[in-house]
Amino acid sequence: MKKLFLTTLLVLLFSISVYSQNEVQIARLKYSGGGDWYNDPSGEVNLLKYFQSVTGINTKPEYVFVDINSDKIFNYPILFMTGHGNINFTVSEAKRLRKYLESGGFLYADDDYGMDQAFRREMKKVFPDQELQEIPFTHPIYHSFFHFDKGLPKIHEHDKKPPQGFGYFLNGRLVVFYTYESNLGDGWVDPDVYNNPPEIRELALKMGTNIIVYALTH
Repeated sequence: MKKLFLTTLLVLLFSISVYSQNEVQIARLKYSGGGDWYNDPSGEVNLLKYFQSVTGINTKPEYVFVDINSDKIFNYPILFMTGHGNINFTVSEAKRLRKYLESGGFLYADDDYGMDQAFRREMKKVFPDQELQEIPFTHPIYHSFFHFDKGLPKIHEHDKKPPQGFGYFLNGRLVVFYTYESNLGDGWVDPDVYNNPPEIRELALKMGTNIIVYALTH
């Protein structure tokens, strides 16, 4: 276990050295369509602080967003997408997101309850050649740092459905990870926002750490 931990840290250090800031940062993806892409801005900040505390890897825990139309998306190894409502990608936006993913980028999307239908519809523009597929619990994203042998933790109850993780692949690499009925983002925000118990927030932060580690090492 210790050898695996050290190997993971070395790979992480090498991966982030590719970026000029030498600090892990996540950018919120701004999209059109009316959905509240901007909600709960403390989420990524708290996740990055937690990530640094458990890995020792430097982060830049600031809330930053990038428009899907901007070339600035290529400055960030990880984009975070969330919301409760509608999403709309133009043809050029879908192509830009596809190019970002083909260039080594990673998109993590979290359904904050209400964006599922729109997300699935619009991602078909990005991946017309494949279907969104459920990720098995044996996939490395569930074991990249912490182990989630039973898959995603349930953070926020919506429809009493089990949490599920879905994704899209390019050349065998998971490039889009989508969480449904889990709502990890609610577990990252400041404790007084949703009053989640500490142990629930810890699970959300641990799974978020796994997502970052996977995105930077694959």
